[in-house]
Amino acid sequence: MTLHENLLGGPPPTHLPDDPEPRELLAGGTPPADVAAKHPTSSLAWAQLADEAFERGSVVESYAYARTGYHRGLDALRRSGWKGHGPVPWEHEPNRGFLRALHALARAAGAIGEQEEYERCTQFLKDSSPVAAQTLG
Repeated sequence: MTLHENLLGGPPPTHLPDDPEPRELLAGGTPPADVAAKHPTSSLAWAQLADEAFERGSVVESYAYARTGYHRGLDALRRSGWKGHGPVPWEHEPNRGFLRALHALARAAGAIGEQEEYERCTQFLKDSSPVAAQTLG
C-alpha cells in the first residue's frame, strides 16, 4: 500500500514538471509571443497568446494559439505518465498552462460554432480539474 493510494481506483493525479522561466518571463512583462518563441513547449505562453487574441476579437487566432498550447500540454502530460484520463490538478501550478490552453480552446471553439469540440474540451477540463473549470469559468 502506498501513502497516496487512490481509494476510488482511478489513475493518480498527474503533476507536470516545473519550468519556471516562462512563467517568470510572463509575470515580468515579457510579451507572450517572445516567451513562446523562446519556450515553444510552454503551454502557458500559448494560453496567454490565446487569451490576448480572444480579448481583441481575433477568435480564429485564439483558437490556433490555444490548440498549440493544448497539444504541447498533452505531450508534456504523456511524458509525465498520463494515460489519457485522470486528474490534472489546478492546484499544481505547472499544470495551469495546459488547463488554461484547454479552457481557451473550448472558448474559441464555442465562439466559432464548433459545438462538438466545445463540448469535448469543456468536459475534458471538468474531468481533469473541477477547480480549473470553476476558476476559469
